[in-house]
Amino acid sequence: MRGGRDQLLGQLLERRYRLDAPIARGGMSMVYRGLDVRLDRPVAVKVMDPKFAADPQFLARFEFEARAVARLKHPGLVAVYDQGVDGELAFLVMELVEGGTLRELLRERGPMPPHAARAVAEPVLDALGVAHAAGLVHRDIKPENVLISDSGEVKLADFGLVRAVAASNTTSSSVILGTAAYLSPEQVTSGTADARSDVYAMGVMLFEMLTGRVPFTGDNSLSVAYQRIDNEVPRPSELIDGVPEQFDDLVLAATEHDASRRFPNAGAMAAELRSAAVELELPPYRVPAPRRSAQHASAGFRAAPPDAPTTRAPTAARTAAATTVLAQPQAHPHAQPPAAPPHQTKVVTTVTPRPDTAPEHEPDRDPRHPRFPDLQNDRRRSRRTTIVWLLIVLALALLVGVGGWWLGSGRYTAIPPIDGLDRGGAVTAIENAGLSTKISGQHSDTVPVDAVLGTDPPVGSRIPKNSTVTVLVSLGRPAVPAFTPGDATDDVFERIRAAGLKPVDGGETYSRTAARGTVAALDPTPGTSVAVDAQVKVLRSKGAPPAPIPDLKGRTVADATAALADLGVTVRETRTRFDADVDEGNVIGTDPAAGSTLDGGDSVVLIVSNAVKVPGVVGSSVGSARSELEQLGLRVQVRQVAKTDNSVVITQNPGSGSRVEPGSKITIISLP
Repeated sequence: MRGGRDQLLGQLLERRYRLDAPIARGGMSMVYRGLDVRLDRPVAVKVMDPKFAADPQFLARFEFEARAVARLKHPGLVAVYDQGVDGELAFLVMELVEGGTLRELLRERGPMPPHAARAVAEPVLDALGVAHAAGLVHRDIKPENVLISDSGEVKLADFGLVRAVAASNTTSSSVILGTAAYLSPEQVTSGTADARSDVYAMGVMLFEMLTGRVPFTGDNSLSVAYQRIDNEVPRPSELIDGVPEQFDDLVLAATEHDASRRFPNAGAMAAELRSAAVELELPPYRVPAPRRSAQHASAGFRAAPPDAPTTRAPTAARTAAATTVLAQPQAHPHAQPPAAPPHQTKVVTTVTPRPDTAPEHEPDRDPRHPRFPDLQNDRRRSRRTTIVWLLIVLALALLVGVGGWWLGSGRYTAIPPIDGLDRGGAVTAIENAGLSTKISGQHSDTVPVDAVLGTDPPVGSRIPKNSTVTVLVSLGRPAVPAFTPGDATDDVFERIRAAGLKPVDGGETYSRTAARGTVAALDPTPGTSVAVDAQVKVLRSKGAPPAPIPDLKGRTVADATAALADLGVTVRETRTRFDADVDEGNVIGTDPAAGSTLDGGDSVVLIVSNAVKVPGVVGSSVGSARSELEQLGLRVQVRQVAKTDNSVVITQNPGSGSRVEPGSKITIISLP
């Protein structure tokens, strides 16, 4: 990969992709400007280091990642056209974005105002959100992988390569994969990455767009990577004026040290960015492509076939600023032009005399008083100068030594052994080592309650001083947690997991107390002591068992409803009907009728009597009797000798206690 890479210029990969000019060089690959000779289409070809092509694990992961990325469709993602292996070269063929990278734009223009940073970050987040929704993680978000076209399009490149290299047998397990300045804390400490790791890198890149620098710097990549374990990303407004509070908050939310407190994915961060843009009324902006980009420089080159004499194309690092100078010899006035085609011109330098540095006039010297050098004073000055330089060198060496010790081991300490100590002794030993502690319970089948199980991180681990170490204390054997019939299945599953047990689906069972679909029972029952990671069956309710409807005639509506509820049957509605044998408000029957069998959860219609019970009005005055009967919704017919409300009722029909339909006529006879 390092030597002779330019020998590839002009070659055809798989008889189809011609390599014309280098664009960019990385630690694992080289990107070329190429041509798909079959479709006559310009492409970008990423050629991996030859050592990877011999690794079957890398090739399998390389092909898998290329297929996964090729399925993604979004204008903000660099399209993947093809992938393959030609001899010792594994390569990836991608869309050629005519323009440059965000890194080159930042070098040309420096920090971006909020509206320009938003114009870059929003399409990148949208594209990244599509990948996150498909279950893909980029793992190497940085300005070099954000491409800006001459037409103002912003695209994200290099999906999956970090993961493919991580799968390679040629990669050391001690190497931190990814770019140090943009790694999330969890990538540094454990090497794991998910969508929230990409969100962290996007927060760092947004910080760099706003300020022109990354939040953490150091002498080497390891130093830069480990700074984020103890340090939070500062607010961009602390480094540069004019950054709105909304962008400060966005950067801090994306770069939270605890991954659970970040945006869960790029889509959520994009939504927050749009909200901030609306609140700040940011204008639309077309992102300019960098002028002096490696891609633009490569556009002027086209490689000749490998067997033809050709001048090696300059690398991307040189083409951006290099100027080709050919020295032309002076032609004689009468010289004839050469008949043969010109050969490569050699640069010939001629001797150039130095200007005379001697003074034109020297002051006259008195031969009687010649001036000799003061050797004693010169020695003293030389001695003092030497001592000063020695002190400076010693001070620098001391500073470098102390700094190296601090960065390497001085700021770290090892978790002390706690074997045989009780809970209090373990806490004391750890705190004496310059660390703080917290207690966390953990179930154990063998260790007694309150005995120390260990620490997290493990004993012997080197961690920064003042860090917090979790002391793991035994909670003994776990017990099946309590629940209430009718609790949601997800809630009960979570309680079982929290108890150190494994919930499994135990099927369905009848239950009169739990609604259909909720939890009806656990097996083993709550409170039972079991082994760690033992299975607990969760039985879901399928409602009350089938039961016949009882005869509810004559019962009150409340009593009838309660009796049905005991069977798991509900009252769908209530209807009224006249029944001379049942008092008003009491149940006549049900629909379906008594004796019908219903499943738990079914419903019935209650039929309720609307009969009016006739009161006794004999002996009352006509006026009083009429008022009492009409209040019950009955019609009154009075038969009397004299039309007066003061006459006394001597008889009534129907009689007292009779049940009649609402609106029935009651006849009363009075005297006088």
